[in-house]
Amino acid sequence: MDDSVLETIGSPLVRVDSPPGTTVAAKLESHNPGGSAKDRPARYMVEAAEADGLLEPGDAIVEPTSGNTGVGLALVGAATGYDVTLVMPASKSEERRRVMKAYGADIELVEGSIEDAKEHADELEADGMVQLRQFENEANPRSHYETTAEELLDQLEGRTPDALVAGVGTGGTVTGIGRRLREAFPAMDVVAVEPERSAVLSGGPVEADEFQGMGPGFLSPNLDVDLLDGVFTVGIGEAEAECRRIAREEGVLVGQSGGASNLRARDVARAFAAGEDPGYGDVTAAGWEPRPDAGESGADPLVLTVFPDSGERYMSTGLFD
Repeated sequence: MDDSVLETIGSPLVRVDSPPGTTVAAKLESHNPGGSAKDRPARYMVEAAEADGLLEPGDAIVEPTSGNTGVGLALVGAATGYDVTLVMPASKSEERRRVMKAYGADIELVEGSIEDAKEHADELEADGMVQLRQFENEANPRSHYETTAEELLDQLEGRTPDALVAGVGTGGTVTGIGRRLREAFPAMDVVAVEPERSAVLSGGPVEADEFQGMGPGFLSPNLDVDLLDGVFTVGIGEAEAECRRIAREEGVLVGQSGGASNLRARDVARAFAAGEDPGYGDVTAAGWEPRPDAGESGADPLVLTVFPDSGERYMSTGLFD
């Protein structure tokens, strides 16, 4: 018997539909108690703040969020006794707000982007609340290094992954998982996925805030750019079409960033199986060089990805209409 809902954090690794001769496997983070990958950093950031003496009983937490981190913090706050206020762009889905409120959190909506939410959270912090700063708090990637990646090492059952392909928001997921798996598998590629209309890593303009939880429009301090082998962009239309395909053909409900990541993970697996360059875009001045050992796991190429949340959080957006 677990003593707290926070001890149930964890998710399965599931093979999804893969190009012939390959394996694409996804971490289904919707299995976490708060429904997303953000339960992990939410717990770690609160515990780190307590350990550092920054958060004490009676304090109130404030955090800007596009949704999932807010839900995670609302859950952790309810389980640990902290009042939580979440500052959220008004454009994000109604489901997110309802879940946060169900956990007892207060919500303050702002017009604009996550940058505008950050500014308002700074004002509330100045009034005495404790802000955890998910974009720069090292406990965010550390949570994935110590939990998500360690789970993967067990779930791989001796298989050697050729690549990790994951969406980028705060950068915590791809950085934490990538660091730990790179230690175990030095030849593994780590590839970021970002929206084509908010392509900061790719050097493109920030034109729109279309994805919920991916592509914040700035380079997050928690993203370890030096870890990356490359970056792909994805359009909102193709990502949402992939969400619908996965739901209807595979029985898995995923959100926009999950659909986007799965598309590019399949592309990488297909290229590896054909012995081709996957065509990663440059992240830094140094170009990507194909790895000669891609696919040398002794079986078919294995590409890992992450489905950060469930499609249930997008129903009001018309994603599955």
